[in-house]
Amino acid sequence: MTEDKQFTCAVKVGETIPDFTLKAYHEDKIKDITLSETRGKWLILFFYPADFTFVCPTELEEMANKYDDFVKEGAEVMSVSTDTHWVHKAWHNESEAIGKIRFPMLADPTAELSKAFGVYLEKEGVALRGSFLVDPEGVIQAMEVHADGVGRSAKELFRKFQAAKFVAEHGGQVCPAAWEPGDDTLTPGLDLVGKI
Repeated sequence: MTEDKQFTCAVKVGETIPDFTLKAYHEDKIKDITLSETRGKWLILFFYPADFTFVCPTELEEMANKYDDFVKEGAEVMSVSTDTHWVHKAWHNESEAIGKIRFPMLADPTAELSKAFGVYLEKEGVALRGSFLVDPEGVIQAMEVHADGVGRSAKELFRKFQAAKFVAEHGGQVCPAAWEPGDDTLTPGLDLVGKI
Protein backbone atom coordinates (compact mmCIF):
# COMPACT_ATOMS: atom_id res chain seq x y z
CA MET A 1 0.00 0.00 0.00
CA THR A 2 1.43 3.37 -0.95
CA GLU A 3 1.37 6.36 1.36
CA ASP A 4 -0.45 8.56 -1.13
CA LYS A 5 -3.43 6.24 -1.47
CA GLN A 6 -6.45 8.48 -0.93
CA PHE A 7 -9.36 6.14 -0.36
CA THR A 8 -10.31 2.51 0.03
CA CYS A 9 -13.52 0.73 -0.73
CA ALA A 10 -14.53 0.08 2.86
CA VAL A 11 -18.02 -1.24 2.11
CA LYS A 12 -18.94 -3.33 -0.88
CA VAL A 13 -22.03 -4.42 -2.75
CA GLY A 14 -23.66 -7.25 -0.83
CA GLU A 15 -22.43 -6.02 2.57
CA THR A 16 -24.45 -4.48 5.39
CA ILE A 17 -23.78 -0.79 5.94
CA PRO A 18 -22.27 0.31 9.25
CA ASP A 19 -24.53 2.12 11.68
CA PHE A 20 -23.80 5.76 12.46
CA THR A 21 -25.59 8.59 14.20
CA LEU A 22 -24.93 11.99 12.64
CA LYS A 23 -26.20 15.53 12.99
CA ALA A 24 -28.38 16.61 10.10
CA TYR A 25 -30.20 19.62 8.83
CA HIS A 26 -33.74 18.50 7.98
CA GLU A 27 -37.15 20.17 7.91
CA ASP A 28 -35.71 23.45 9.22
CA LYS A 29 -34.26 21.70 12.27
CA ILE A 30 -30.97 20.31 13.49
CA LYS A 31 -31.49 16.69 14.49
CA ASP A 32 -29.66 13.43 15.10
CA ILE A 33 -30.22 10.75 12.47
CA THR A 34 -29.19 7.13 12.92
CA LEU A 35 -28.77 5.09 9.75
CA SER A 36 -30.38 2.00 11.31
CA GLU A 37 -33.61 4.02 11.63
CA THR A 38 -34.01 3.58 7.87
CA ARG A 39 -34.24 -0.21 8.09
CA GLY A 40 -37.43 -1.42 6.49
CA LYS A 41 -37.16 1.00 3.58
CA TRP A 42 -34.69 1.61 0.79
CA LEU A 43 -31.99 4.21 1.41
CA ILE A 44 -30.01 6.30 -1.03
CA LEU A 45 -26.84 7.78 0.52
CA PHE A 46 -25.63 10.60 -1.71
CA PHE A 47 -22.11 11.79 -0.82
CA TYR A 48 -20.79 15.02 -2.34
CA PRO A 49 -17.65 17.14 -1.81
CA ALA A 50 -18.82 20.39 -0.22
CA ASP A 51 -21.53 22.99 0.29
CA PHE A 52 -21.27 26.34 -1.53
CA THR A 53 -19.54 24.80 -4.56
CA PHE A 54 -20.30 24.44 -8.27
CA VAL A 55 -21.34 20.94 -9.41
CA CYS A 56 -22.80 19.93 -6.02
CA PRO A 57 -25.84 22.24 -6.12
CA THR A 58 -26.76 20.98 -9.60
CA GLU A 59 -26.77 17.39 -8.33
CA LEU A 60 -28.60 18.18 -5.11
CA GLU A 61 -31.25 20.26 -6.89
CA GLU A 62 -31.86 17.39 -9.31
CA MET A 63 -32.18 14.98 -6.36
CA ALA A 64 -34.58 17.42 -4.67
CA ASN A 65 -36.69 17.50 -7.84
CA LYS A 66 -36.74 13.66 -7.97
CA TYR A 67 -37.27 13.19 -4.21
CA ASP A 68 -41.03 12.59 -4.37
CA ASP A 69 -40.47 9.77 -6.86
CA PHE A 70 -38.00 8.06 -4.53
CA VAL A 71 -40.36 8.43 -1.56
CA LYS A 72 -43.34 7.14 -3.55
CA GLU A 73 -41.33 4.01 -4.39
CA GLY A 74 -40.39 3.45 -0.71
CA ALA A 75 -36.96 5.04 -0.40
CA GLU A 76 -35.38 7.75 1.71
CA VAL A 77 -32.62 9.95 0.34
CA MET A 78 -29.88 11.40 2.54
CA SER A 79 -27.12 13.65 1.28
CA VAL A 80 -23.75 13.63 3.03
CA SER A 81 -20.76 15.98 3.01
CA THR A 82 -17.98 16.78 5.45
CA ASP A 83 -19.55 20.18 6.18
CA THR A 84 -21.22 20.80 9.53
CA HIS A 85 -24.98 20.88 10.01
CA TRP A 86 -24.73 24.65 10.48
CA VAL A 87 -23.14 25.05 7.05
CA HIS A 88 -25.92 22.88 5.58
CA LYS A 89 -28.48 25.18 7.21
CA ALA A 90 -26.76 28.31 5.91
CA TRP A 91 -26.56 26.87 2.38
CA HIS A 92 -30.20 25.77 2.49
CA ASN A 93 -31.25 29.26 3.56
CA GLU A 94 -28.98 31.03 1.04
CA SER A 95 -29.41 29.02 -2.17
CA GLU A 96 -32.64 28.79 -4.14
CA ALA A 97 -31.56 25.40 -5.56
CA ILE A 98 -30.62 23.94 -2.15
CA GLY A 99 -33.73 25.47 -0.57
CA LYS A 100 -35.74 22.86 -2.51
CA ILE A 101 -34.20 20.02 -0.49
CA ARG A 102 -36.61 18.17 1.80
CA PHE A 103 -34.41 15.15 2.54
CA PRO A 104 -31.94 15.03 5.46
CA MET A 105 -28.57 16.70 4.84
CA LEU A 106 -26.14 14.69 6.98
CA ALA A 107 -23.09 16.39 8.47
CA ASP A 108 -19.88 14.35 8.53
CA PRO A 109 -17.22 16.85 9.71
CA THR A 110 -15.07 14.10 11.23
CA ALA A 111 -15.32 12.14 7.94
CA GLU A 112 -16.09 8.91 9.82
CA LEU A 113 -19.00 8.02 7.53
CA SER A 114 -17.12 9.08 4.38
CA LYS A 115 -14.19 6.90 5.43
CA ALA A 116 -16.45 3.95 6.23
CA PHE A 117 -17.90 4.15 2.73
CA GLY A 118 -14.48 4.56 1.13
CA VAL A 119 -15.13 7.95 -0.47
CA TYR A 120 -13.00 10.25 1.69
CA LEU A 121 -10.15 12.17 0.08
CA GLU A 122 -7.68 12.62 2.93
CA LYS A 123 -5.60 15.38 1.33
CA GLU A 124 -8.60 17.49 0.33
CA GLY A 125 -10.70 16.74 3.42
CA VAL A 126 -13.83 16.09 1.33
CA ALA A 127 -15.83 13.16 -0.02
CA LEU A 128 -15.93 12.02 -3.60
CA ARG A 129 -19.32 11.89 -5.38
CA GLY A 130 -20.50 8.52 -4.10
CA SER A 131 -24.00 7.07 -4.46
CA PHE A 132 -25.01 4.03 -2.41
CA LEU A 133 -28.30 2.17 -2.93
CA VAL A 134 -29.17 0.27 0.25
CA ASP A 135 -32.02 -2.24 0.56
CA PRO A 136 -34.48 -2.44 3.49
CA GLU A 137 -32.21 -4.93 5.31
CA GLY A 138 -29.31 -2.46 5.18
CA VAL A 139 -27.42 -4.29 2.41
CA ILE A 140 -25.76 -2.34 -0.41
CA GLN A 141 -27.27 -3.29 -3.77
CA ALA A 142 -25.48 -0.73 -5.97
CA MET A 143 -22.79 1.89 -5.65
CA GLU A 144 -20.99 4.32 -7.91
CA VAL A 145 -18.21 6.79 -7.26
CA HIS A 146 -17.36 9.73 -9.50
CA ALA A 147 -14.48 12.18 -9.61
CA ASP A 148 -15.41 15.61 -8.26
CA GLY A 149 -15.74 17.15 -11.72
CA VAL A 150 -18.27 14.59 -12.97
CA GLY A 151 -21.88 15.17 -11.93
CA ARG A 152 -24.34 12.32 -11.48
CA SER A 153 -27.86 11.76 -12.80
CA ALA A 154 -30.74 11.48 -10.33
CA LYS A 155 -32.82 10.01 -13.15
CA GLU A 156 -30.32 7.19 -13.70
CA LEU A 157 -29.98 6.59 -9.95
CA PHE A 158 -33.77 6.33 -9.74
CA ARG A 159 -33.77 3.82 -12.63
CA LYS A 160 -31.15 1.71 -10.83
CA PHE A 161 -33.24 1.88 -7.65
CA GLN A 162 -36.34 0.69 -9.53
CA ALA A 163 -34.35 -2.20 -11.06
CA ALA A 164 -32.89 -3.23 -7.68
CA LYS A 165 -36.33 -3.04 -6.07
CA PHE A 166 -37.86 -5.14 -8.88
CA VAL A 167 -35.19 -7.83 -8.50
CA ALA A 168 -35.69 -7.89 -4.72
CA GLU A 169 -39.46 -8.27 -5.11
CA HIS A 170 -39.38 -10.80 -7.98
CA GLY A 171 -37.00 -13.57 -6.94
CA GLY A 172 -35.44 -15.36 -9.87
CA GLN A 173 -35.80 -12.48 -12.33
CA VAL A 174 -33.05 -10.08 -13.28
CA CYS A 175 -33.04 -6.79 -15.20
CA PRO A 176 -31.03 -6.40 -18.41
CA ALA A 177 -29.12 -3.27 -19.43
CA ALA A 178 -31.10 0.00 -19.39
CA TRP A 179 -34.16 -1.80 -17.95
CA GLU A 180 -37.15 0.41 -17.18
CA PRO A 181 -40.36 -0.62 -15.38
CA GLY A 182 -42.57 -2.49 -17.84
CA ASP A 183 -39.64 -3.79 -19.91
CA ASP A 184 -38.94 -7.51 -20.24
CA THR A 185 -36.82 -9.14 -17.57
CA LEU A 186 -34.69 -12.27 -17.71
CA THR A 187 -34.87 -15.51 -15.78
CA PRO A 188 -31.35 -16.95 -15.49
CA GLY A 189 -31.21 -20.51 -16.76
CA LEU A 190 -34.66 -20.49 -18.38
CA ASP A 191 -33.71 -17.77 -20.87
CA LEU A 192 -30.84 -19.92 -22.13
CA VAL A 193 -33.03 -22.91 -23.04
CA GLY A 194 -33.07 -23.29 -26.82
CA LYS A 195 -30.26 -20.75 -27.30
CA ILE A 196 -27.35 -23.13 -26.80
